[in-house]
Amino acid sequence: MAFSAHTYSALADVSADFAPPPAAGLSDSDLLEAQRALAEIRRRVDASLAVVAGEVEHRSRPELGYDGLAQRLGARTPEKLVQQVTGVSAREAQSFVRVGVIMTTPALDPSADAAADAPADPTPWLRAVATAVTAGRLSIGAAEAIRAGLGAPDHEITADALDAAAAILLRDAASLTVERLAARARELRAELDLGRVLQRENALRERRYLHLTPQTDGMTRLSGLLDPESAALITSAFDAATSPRRGGPRFVEPVAAARAEALVRDERTTPQIAVDAFVELIRLGGAAGATSLIGGRRPAVQVLVTDRDLRARRGVGFIEGQTEPVSIETIERHVCEDGAVPILLDEGQVVNIGRESRRFTRIQKLGLAARDGGCIFPGCDRPPAWTEAHHINEWHRDHGRTDIADGVLLCRHHHMLVHNNDWRVTRDGSDYFLVPPRSHDPEQRPIPAPSKSVAMRRLVATG
Repeated sequence: MAFSAHTYSALADVSADFAPPPAAGLSDSDLLEAQRALAEIRRRVDASLAVVAGEVEHRSRPELGYDGLAQRLGARTPEKLVQQVTGVSAREAQSFVRVGVIMTTPALDPSADAAADAPADPTPWLRAVATAVTAGRLSIGAAEAIRAGLGAPDHEITADALDAAAAILLRDAASLTVERLAARARELRAELDLGRVLQRENALRERRYLHLTPQTDGMTRLSGLLDPESAALITSAFDAATSPRRGGPRFVEPVAAARAEALVRDERTTPQIAVDAFVELIRLGGAAGATSLIGGRRPAVQVLVTDRDLRARRGVGFIEGQTEPVSIETIERHVCEDGAVPILLDEGQVVNIGRESRRFTRIQKLGLAARDGGCIFPGCDRPPAWTEAHHINEWHRDHGRTDIADGVLLCRHHHMLVHNNDWRVTRDGSDYFLVPPRSHDPEQRPIPAPSKSVAMRRLVATG
């Protein structure tokens, strides 16, 4: 076995020459166990780096002036000094310092109490987060996602409210990627601060921009930022142009299937197809009259909101595929422009619509999207537009019905995995589980597959 207890302990011996041990000879289980063990070691090392970075920040605090550690060594900021010493990126150095500051407070470091210059606890609502990092249970990236997403208390949001939100995030962190944890943190902050959702939405919109920069080789670089609503429109158009090349859903309808097959065989790269689609949209938009309809239909953007929030005109809604909550005003604008499809739920389940058809209807797929929020496979971030409806009871074998309760959304990759590798999806009331094959887990323990729909979480929370 290439990895052993000696291998792991040798990682800390910086006096010896080092080379990573080979992993090619490991069995699958040993390979994954090595990955898990190394990840835990990394969390411990990163926690130590953060504690040291926090102390560097303390010894470089502004009131020390040029006597501060960073200034004395020629670095403008403690983050710059940490970056120089460690060789990490500027963003990583900033994360080490920010997380290190919340780890090196008297509440978490009793020895600091005795120091005359002991720092006050600047973020008491993040004590549990800092404790989890200190114990090696939470990564620096996850801690930074929680810190940035929750923000700071103000005249409306108390530190106790943020502490309770942080506890929820710590509970969910093990099952979420850092990106999803960051989105969940922003969602919880919005829940606490419903009165300023529109203000935050407008602030994001004010940050949008598009730059065209001519380069010396004759090319032009395009760069920019999109607010969530604009991103949803652009993403929808780009998905339509490129999804068959990027593992998007399979098509049954002949015309769509033929188009997808032609796109797969296209000699252009996927990024080239995307930019050509962008240029074509601009060309058609410039040539069209004020009343013309480009492409025969508008890009599909789904908005999700509970009926209770919409009627009360208070709360939040969500744009499918985007993680940032939007205001009821934005939802009302979309409803006014596009109309609304009511989707009724009972105890967390969409009411059945249609039982005879082999395929799920378009309306049923809207219901599945509202309930599941994308591919239900744990860790998968594919949005509803990139998924296919899967019968949890096989139509031809188990007499499965095309009811929403007996269907789930899976991306193409995980849909094929379920069918080809003997995975199963089961349901207990409104809860869904993935049952792995014995080759993956001899005990076939069900893996929870909770909804990723932010709208569904809001419905349950306000029910």
